[in-house]
Amino acid sequence: MLSIDRLPLLLVSLAFVLHVLGERRVVRRLRRRRDATARRRAVSYYVALAVTLVALEGPVDNLAPKLLWVHMVQHVLLMGNAAPLIVLGAPWMSIWRPLPLGLRRDLAKTVARSSACAPLRAVARSLGRPLWAWIAFNVDLLAWHIPAVYDLTLRSEAVHVLEHVTFLVFGVLVWAQMIDSPPLRSRLGTSQRVYYCVSAMVPGWVLSLVLAFATQPLYSAYANLASRPGGISALVDQQLAGGIMLGLGSLASTVYVFFALYRWLGEDPARRAARGASAEAS
Repeated sequence: MLSIDRLPLLLVSLAFVLHVLGERRVVRRLRRRRDATARRRAVSYYVALAVTLVALEGPVDNLAPKLLWVHMVQHVLLMGNAAPLIVLGAPWMSIWRPLPLGLRRDLAKTVARSSACAPLRAVARSLGRPLWAWIAFNVDLLAWHIPAVYDLTLRSEAVHVLEHVTFLVFGVLVWAQMIDSPPLRSRLGTSQRVYYCVSAMVPGWVLSLVLAFATQPLYSAYANLASRPGGISALVDQQLAGGIMLGLGSLASTVYVFFALYRWLGEDPARRAARGASAEAS
């Protein structure tokens, strides 16, 4: 029987195999190699899978129950690194293509037409909008860092897996509002994406400052440990976690803001106005 702690490796392996098969199918159909853009997207997606494995397997996962700052590294790798790389990779169609045609048709028909899936379609439409993606991402982040909930993730492996799944899923949703991920297209204009990125990071920055400047440990699961690797205190461990959340957690968004501003300032004014009008119309 498969252990739940092996689930990340299984899912990442499946995601990799499906993508490779999907890319090969396109190459066979077109009878030529994928273009440079498609290859860059594939590399981005494979790096995202590697980052996910680093976060959820091996030394990082083994040390996470003993050190809060390592646990925070897990979260940052998933939300702030793997999620934007997945969006950049735009793997959706490549993962979909290798599935049997009958299965794809049945799934598409069920999701699109079944009354039982109506609530799912409504949720998906809402989460595809910038505001609701923003709310879901930050409510999810803050809820999991409530002390009682955070301690529960360390006692229950199933809850811990759910935490990581929501971090990755909502991370992808919020980054998809800033980066086009074909066939998904953001409704926001270039300047709006910059504001959106900064605003989406603010609740995390506030949380990181709370962790860094708290005068006592907030999480009993870590405070009650008899010892920690490196011999650091529970309070120092928590302060390091806050620093990692603020520093490493802001790295991807900082790079994105500078890159987006560079592109926006370099755009032709007429084209910039047209993009803004198109974003408002959608």
